[in-house]
Amino acid sequence: MHKNRELIYYKNFSGFENVVAFTSTKQTFDEQNPRFTGDSPEIFENNRILLAEKLMIKPDQLVFPRQTHTNCVVEISHIPADEIKETDALVTAKTGICLCVQTADCVPILLYDPINNVIAAVHAGWRGTVKKIAEIAVKKMMNKYNSLPKNIVAAIGPSISPDIYEVGEEVVEEVKKSIPNANLALYKDASKKFHFNLWEANRQVLLKNGLSKNNIEILGECSYTQTSKYFSARKEGIQTGRMVSGIMLLS
Repeated sequence: MHKNRELIYYKNFSGFENVVAFTSTKQTFDEQNPRFTGDSPEIFENNRILLAEKLMIKPDQLVFPRQTHTNCVVEISHIPADEIKETDALVTAKTGICLCVQTADCVPILLYDPINNVIAAVHAGWRGTVKKIAEIAVKKMMNKYNSLPKNIVAAIGPSISPDIYEVGEEVVEEVKKSIPNANLALYKDASKKFHFNLWEANRQVLLKNGLSKNNIEILGECSYTQTSKYFSARKEGIQTGRMVSGIMLLS
């Protein structure tokens, strides 16, 4: 897999030769609002071809789930023939399969166990975050592939930042019920409105499940404020394009 300058790469994975993890930006694609799944191939086919070209792999090596804010994590043992529906995270130990998720304010989380050569790609909006999809992905790596959490390396990619992400009481209650150290992921602004830190919430979930704090990288870039670089559904509308965050084991 080739490192293309139009993609973001993560420091946490830079020391490993047999894995590549990335996130795309608005500069990665020619199309104004690229999508990578949809009801017909015309919606996503060309974008997948372009992404594969930039990565110097084949389009069918890119595996995307049809995301619906679930906490469903699916193991991938081969390149699937059919769409993976109602799923928001993928796990594999196979080389040559690029696990991908799409985001436009939600959080992409990429996980890698360098000891057992296992990877995961996770999509976590507020619903997936409070449903602890990151925990489910880590437990899948542990139970199916014998990963030890202390060995897992994680990157939390660009999303809407806590300064921007104002949330209502429904979200606040769910966060308080499910997120460890929830007070670290919630704060009130000057007008007494709650803000939710998706990065910190997912970091707390990963820490609670045994990951080392030194193994968790937070990119810390906001999709809402940096709209020259990232897509933001909240700012630009739900029909806007999507970033791709992907991870792949190299043979």
